[in-house]
Amino acid sequence: MKILAMVLAGGNGTRLYPLTAEHAKPALPLAAGYRIVDFVLSNFVNSGISPVYVLLQYKPQSLIEHIRTAWTPWSRGDEPAIAVVLRKTNGVSAGFRGTADAVYQNLHLIERHKPDLVAVFAADHVYRMDVRQMARFHQERDAEVSIAAVQVPIAQASAFGIMAVGSAGELHAFLEKPERPAPLPADPLRAYASMGNYLFNPRVLVELLEQANRHGDTDFGRDIMPLLPRRRRAWAYDFASNTVPGVKPYEERGYWRDIGTVDAYEAAQRDVLGPLPRFSLANAEWPIHGNAPVSCNDRASSISKCNSTPAKSRVLRCRTQRPSPLILTTDCMIAQLPGDLLLAAPGTEL
Repeated sequence: MKILAMVLAGGNGTRLYPLTAEHAKPALPLAAGYRIVDFVLSNFVNSGISPVYVLLQYKPQSLIEHIRTAWTPWSRGDEPAIAVVLRKTNGVSAGFRGTADAVYQNLHLIERHKPDLVAVFAADHVYRMDVRQMARFHQERDAEVSIAAVQVPIAQASAFGIMAVGSAGELHAFLEKPERPAPLPADPLRAYASMGNYLFNPRVLVELLEQANRHGDTDFGRDIMPLLPRRRRAWAYDFASNTVPGVKPYEERGYWRDIGTVDAYEAAQRDVLGPLPRFSLANAEWPIHGNAPVSCNDRASSISKCNSTPAKSRVLRCRTQRPSPLILTTDCMIAQLPGDLLLAAPGTEL
């Protein structure tokens, strides 16, 4: 089965400001030299899926440099497995109007590659996933659209697209970031949330995006997904059923985190720490690729570890004489990022 992948990496991450003052959210370093975008790219590479097009917009330079250098085995050559895409108008970079518009502006890639399926995935989540398992689910149910889904606490559900599904996973309703999210029938404390990862039959995706463009609709979650029930064969794929090799017994099963806020960013960093992490970065059977070599002169990111105990961090703003001030996050990861932001644990000497 030939799958064409598009990764939505253009968001400005306003809830992560000031960390995103100079970088797109997927470009932020997480730990050990990895950036947030490395997780979705690794899932596609490990699943044997190519080509992968990374659609960029906000502050794209550090992402471009990272993919060019850390993903060299996959990003070089006449037909790279991973390529970056910037929207251009008359030769000048221009912004996409939303997630759906970003894919609409690149529908020529479907005509060029003629895939069996199109994967449209978010770039700002930390997780491991065998995408081919979701593709088999899609094919077995003769689906036209499949949405990867995960259970989230009801208190956090308003930050996601929330779904109501049938007993077999058929999509009954989709509401984007509802003020009063509907809980799961069997668990009033949890809701069924979209991961922002979609599989489409190519013809259906083209039809949906052309219709959306005619109506001025630009976003998948807000404009397109709510229209799917009763119009298309749409299914929710339960991420909890996805398994990858090499996961240790002490790791959290079905680990998935949306890096949408500073608190979520710090929590994900803590999750990869220690001898028994919730999510281990070391997995030879399903590795995370894209680890950039440490360089103190790297304009985009220079990362090194220390052994001090993690502390609750705080955000401070400062001006320094350094061209790129240091950032010290909760797990004692030190990263050089352009700008005037200092994120430091209380009592840290810099």
